[in-house]
Amino acid sequence: MNNKVSYPYVSKEEKQIPIDDPSGKWSELYLLPEWEEDYYNVYTVKKFGKWVMLKALKPQYAGNPKYEALLQKEFDIRYNLCHPNIVMVNDLDKVPGVGMAIITDDVYGYSLRRLIDEHRLTPKIVHRLETQLLDAMEYIQENHVQHIPITPETIIFTEYSENLKLTNVGFDQKDMLSEQDTRADIASYGKIINEVLDNLPANLPKLRRIAKKCENPEHSYRTVADLQLDMERRSSSQLYIIICCFIAVMAFILIWLTV
Repeated sequence: MNNKVSYPYVSKEEKQIPIDDPSGKWSELYLLPEWEEDYYNVYTVKKFGKWVMLKALKPQYAGNPKYEALLQKEFDIRYNLCHPNIVMVNDLDKVPGVGMAIITDDVYGYSLRRLIDEHRLTPKIVHRLETQLLDAMEYIQENHVQHIPITPETIIFTEYSENLKLTNVGFDQKDMLSEQDTRADIASYGKIINEVLDNLPANLPKLRRIAKKCENPEHSYRTVADLQLDMERRSSSQLYIIICCFIAVMAFILIWLTV
């Protein structure tokens, strides 16, 4: 018997669930406990032979009009969002054995939580957190979307390019976000960066300073744009140092060649 799992990124916690669909539309359903939410389970499944992800109410909430309305509302909000660092929502459909579910693109990769726990952080991942995560956060705030706090569990990095994708980006949309909403995002960002830095062998004091400032309620950034500006200053400073070192090395080589 061939027991090989066909889904490419299944951990020991994930399990295949039997699915009965005579139409052949849905097949190979897996529960993904790593991305579980308060009211929702997250799955991956093949739809017409193509992997997609599902977000559906847990069995104890399914059929309850209150939670069904929450699922519908989240779909309505997220369906109109379009950003390269946010998992795209494609449809709301009924899936055998699961019920009504938000259908999204499948993300072939691993959560930041798993990468931290398995000591697999790379410089590219840190750079993505400095750039792509902030870009996604700014986009969410520009669209006045309320969401649960961003955590390492809701950040996924794709397997080959290590591009960042946010999985949980909104349950409500307002005419304007409050300062409390925007600062909560910034505090979450600081917490994430501090945990990443705690698990890196390298010492990045300037990034640590930014992360601590994010978590400081008295001296934090007012907006994500302010945070991005400080991050860009840090990057520009690093680039300036690299250029100066390069010039110094080239000058030394030129002098040595002419002696």
